[in-house]
Amino acid sequence: MVGKKLPPFECSYQGRRLAGVDEVGRGPLIGAVVTAAVILDPERPIQGLADSKKLTEKRRLALYDEIVEKSAAWCLGRCEPGEIDQLNIYQATMLAMKRAVDGLSIAPEYVLVDGNRCPNWRWPSEPVVKGDSRHPAISAASIIAKVTRDREMALLEQTYPGYGLAQHKGYPTPVHLEALMRLGATPEHRRSFRPVQEAIDSVGFFHPASEKGAPELSYPTDLFENMD
Repeated sequence: MVGKKLPPFECSYQGRRLAGVDEVGRGPLIGAVVTAAVILDPERPIQGLADSKKLTEKRRLALYDEIVEKSAAWCLGRCEPGEIDQLNIYQATMLAMKRAVDGLSIAPEYVLVDGNRCPNWRWPSEPVVKGDSRHPAISAASIIAKVTRDREMALLEQTYPGYGLAQHKGYPTPVHLEALMRLGATPEHRRSFRPVQEAIDSVGFFHPASEKGAPELSYPTDLFENMD
């Protein structure tokens, strides 16, 4: 069933210090939940802002660079796997959003948050359902957050090869779940998430192949022994 199309969003705040906030990474089994807050500069408009998930990677990267260059202010916020395990993913996401807005070089007067609720913070704000496709500031935040987290997953793939992190970005795909049960959980996995718990119980933790120990080979102490 096709979801009902929402009407264009109209914000009651009409000033210049409006921040849009979005998150990426609530569903994955590994890595931080990453949020971004962006205050756009109305005198330097950015064309083509949209939900980051609906953009091609090439377009997303180009918009990322343009947002960084043209926005009045932007900041990342995050919660690491250990914090997620302590707080739960919902509370960790709210904290990461607060960190992103806290870090803006320009204090916002109003904040729009993608989703159906806002963190408990000091700024006047409102949630916007599907805001990443209904307001450009939230779209910009979604692009900054997604590009940042995708890059982190590509780096983690180099540290922990075999999980396919650069492809599935840490989500619980069949490839990721199979790798967890074969290789074990890395220190970057969220231990409070059930598939990770099951992998730890069954396999334990990831060890590089070089640390697992290769079969011992017998080498002669004298290369010329037993030779006529």
